[in-house]
Amino acid sequence: MALLPMPSPICLVDNGPDGKMSVQQGALQILQQIQQPVVVVAVVGLYRTGKSYLMNRLAGKQTGFALGCTIESKTKGIWMWCVPHPNKPGHTLVLLDTEGLGDVNKGDSEHDTQIFSLSVLLSSTLVFNSRGTIDNRAVEELQYVTELADFIKMKSSDEDGEDTEFVKVFPTFIWAVRDFTLQKKIDEKDISDDGYLDFALQLKAGTSRKVTDYNLPRECIRKYFPSRKCFIFPFPTNPDKVDLLDTLKSSDLDSKFLEVTTRFCAFVFDNSPAKKLSDGYTVNGRVFAGLVKVYVDTIASGAVPCLENAVVAMAQIENEAAVKKGLAEYEGGMMKLKSRFPVILKEITSAHQSFNSLAIEAFMKRSFKDDDGKYMRSLEEAIKKSFGSFLHQNEQASVKSCQSIISDLSGPMRAKIQQGAYAKAGGYKFFEKDLEDIVNNYNITTAGAVKAEEVLEEFLKQRKQESAAILQADKSLSRKEKEICKQREQGLLMQQKMRAAEEQQRLLEEKIEAEREGSEERMRQLNSKMEEEMQRQKKENDAAMECKLQEQARLLEQGFKDKADKMQLEMNELSRKAEEAANSRSEEFAKMMEAMDCRHTDTMKMMKEQLDSTREMISKQKSRIEVVVIPCCIQ
Repeated sequence: MALLPMPSPICLVDNGPDGKMSVQQGALQILQQIQQPVVVVAVVGLYRTGKSYLMNRLAGKQTGFALGCTIESKTKGIWMWCVPHPNKPGHTLVLLDTEGLGDVNKGDSEHDTQIFSLSVLLSSTLVFNSRGTIDNRAVEELQYVTELADFIKMKSSDEDGEDTEFVKVFPTFIWAVRDFTLQKKIDEKDISDDGYLDFALQLKAGTSRKVTDYNLPRECIRKYFPSRKCFIFPFPTNPDKVDLLDTLKSSDLDSKFLEVTTRFCAFVFDNSPAKKLSDGYTVNGRVFAGLVKVYVDTIASGAVPCLENAVVAMAQIENEAAVKKGLAEYEGGMMKLKSRFPVILKEITSAHQSFNSLAIEAFMKRSFKDDDGKYMRSLEEAIKKSFGSFLHQNEQASVKSCQSIISDLSGPMRAKIQQGAYAKAGGYKFFEKDLEDIVNNYNITTAGAVKAEEVLEEFLKQRKQESAAILQADKSLSRKEKEICKQREQGLLMQQKMRAAEEQQRLLEEKIEAEREGSEERMRQLNSKMEEEMQRQKKENDAAMECKLQEQARLLEQGFKDKADKMQLEMNELSRKAEEAANSRSEEFAKMMEAMDCRHTDTMKMMKEQLDSTREMISKQKSRIEVVVIPCCIQ
């Protein structure tokens, strides 16, 4: 679904009178309509540092997010603006402007940490906005990063604050330094913006309390955000015009400020990835809305947000919806065919195969973490039940159609019976000829129709009493000839009964073939999904490992071999967990395939038993027909 125009930001997360955060339903409704992947960019930082200006620039607007012109923080909670992504067709850019940290009017450091942690959880790119320089004070202002392990958990079983996998899910980190007035030089040499950030995050050697306190926030930034970027902005304009920033024309702004702003926006547009879950699953607006709700409700309850629990909660919601989506895809297609009922059996089984495949594809596209195949099984059973219903409806429609056809064809004969046309010598011969014509014309008209033989069998049974009366009244036939005619009539009824059974056999054979092809399709798509998921997880693990390797190289370059060795242990642990997760997922997929195969085998066994029973009945019927002598009654 395309994103509806959103002319201005709206509040996503609000602070209630009791200080607890809550999600705004209006914002969730907007997100739930977005079926596209979302690229989520959040900005955090001290209040009154110009965060909102950057968000407006990313939205391609002059105004939107509130720019305060006093020492009072204007943004409360988290505000959201969804716009079409300018560089990635089929993606939506979700901009999150957070309330300023360190607001003296709040005086609540825990609330600030919650806002920061929530921004980390929700974003795929996190922009930290500060003013002046990246000195020790500026780094210490980012104290919230040192508390992330206490405010975010990867797994519900992590009792010790395990955080080696944070790098897999944490956002790209951008430090935006505003109103920078110094020269970017180290040892009289010019350095880049990124070089300036790396220099500011260098660690000190030593183990004293002072050195440890100095290194802690820097180590956390380097550990949690190994993928980071820096942009240094000069003053945008004369100090007396800064308060009018959202009303100034480009010509009123400093050219270097505009140049950095352009580079900043281009980098965000080109390098900010779509939001993903811990296993690499790409998040759309609907799933993102669910994540916001889960995280905010968890924080409001006083608990610590857990990524694993959030993914499990979202998986349940999405998988239930995936079953409905798949079933709707199947039934929507079959309903179009239903408008033409009755159709021949091959047509309905062919349509079943086609829409069954589309249903599984729709399910696979939306479902994730269906670890035990519960939801796939639910869809499988729902489609099987629906297919049975459509078969029954088609049979009923076909029976009704065949009955109407044979009723029309036998109309003249019924009229003759009422008029007594056959109640005369030689009348049985004419009755028999008329009945034969009716059967021949019926077979031509209903060729291939479902239940046609069964309807004909019932019709012939109903004519038995009339036939007996006409035969009895025919004075031109001897007793022996009448007996022979009765035997022949009995043989014809038995043959028709056999043809009806053979018709049932063909129906069962078609159902068995449909079940076989359906099972193969489910297996094929499940195997394809497994390969896709494994590749996605490997890509995420490789990216996380690459970030760790880069950070390890920086540590070695700066002489911190002990910390580089510790980083190696973390990488080893990350690799071990990745291999363990891959093996576990492979085993889960194998079990799902095995369970699916068992269900298919059981279904096939039951259907083949029915088929064998039908074949045995047909065989007995043939034996009975063979002993019935059917000479030509009338020469």
